[in-house]
Amino acid sequence: MTTTTTPTSQRLYSLDALRGFDMFWIMGAEAVVHSLATATKSPIFEAAVQQLTHPAWHGFTLYDTIFPLFLFLAGVATPYSVGRDLENGKSRRDLLLRVIRRGLVLVLLGIIYNNGLVLKPLAEIRFPSVLGRIGLAYMFANIIYLYTKQIGQIIWFVGLLIGYWLLLSFMSAPGFPPGDLSMEGNFASYLDRLIVPGHLYLDIHDPEGLTSCIPAIGTALLGIYCGNLLKHGTQSGQRKALQLAIMGVISLVLAQAWNLIFPINKNLWTSSFVLQAGGISLLLLSLFYYIIDVLGYRRWAFFFAVIGMNSILIYLSDNFIDWYFTAEALFKWLMQLFSESYAEVVLALMVLLVKWGFLYFMYLKKVFLRV
Repeated sequence: MTTTTTPTSQRLYSLDALRGFDMFWIMGAEAVVHSLATATKSPIFEAAVQQLTHPAWHGFTLYDTIFPLFLFLAGVATPYSVGRDLENGKSRRDLLLRVIRRGLVLVLLGIIYNNGLVLKPLAEIRFPSVLGRIGLAYMFANIIYLYTKQIGQIIWFVGLLIGYWLLLSFMSAPGFPPGDLSMEGNFASYLDRLIVPGHLYLDIHDPEGLTSCIPAIGTALLGIYCGNLLKHGTQSGQRKALQLAIMGVISLVLAQAWNLIFPINKNLWTSSFVLQAGGISLLLLSLFYYIIDVLGYRRWAFFFAVIGMNSILIYLSDNFIDWYFTAEALFKWLMQLFSESYAEVVLALMVLLVKWGFLYFMYLKKVFLRV
């Protein structure tokens, strides 16, 4: 893990902006909506809260897009980072080692995020994590990218999704019928219980388990395909944006069709979930790319780009900085001007403001956390 004094060159501005938009919800926007729903009792905000809550098992809400969107964008960045270095003459072996190192560092950071910097018995350590899922899926997708042409990457994408579907459709935990997709009976969670050390998040299941990394590689590969299209495609920017949008619609239609026999489920990262989240990711990328990089409207996106350039830093910071304590210490006087329920709204907004201020300071100092 290193810090660098200059942002990566040749990046799509829309890529950083969309990554920042994604992290914006994690770093505090979600809390703002929840506090507004509590304070106002507005059906609009209450409906928004429903979309910012994960389903218990099967099903899909917009909040389910946040995690796969980040992984998808890591794939989009691949042709602009690993691909650029490959074009500039770096050996595949050197890039392979870099990709593996980055993936394993993310796994390690995920373990630290879950457990803190404390020593625990092995049985009390949770190894699966959001960063670990990103690290492993990114690593394997980039290895595929390094050693196959685009047609091979497409075959891998289709094969991973169909293979995972068949695995869960014909296998199950002992004592359950083949194809059982309950939390205890599905084959992915059963394999995790067998092979993952430490403990799982829900004891019998972990939403970031090892087995469900298989289809998550497909999410990263979908991003790589889009990154190749944007970087190497010969069509105009408008045509590229339209192609992304069409792909997004097709992906959503296929997801709904597959959902009939293989339910959309973020916990299992089912193949239909890959297509559902991928479809929304494609539409968002199309929109951000068209507005920012094609039409050239960038100023509005600066707020999000500042977040996107240091997304891993702000994600990890919650474990080391008490942002609520800081915001309350600075803006207690402002909170006192409002009723108790609206004071919580103000606090949530100020937490978001303080976090963004910290990231803006890092931006001004040109310090960006890279893994």
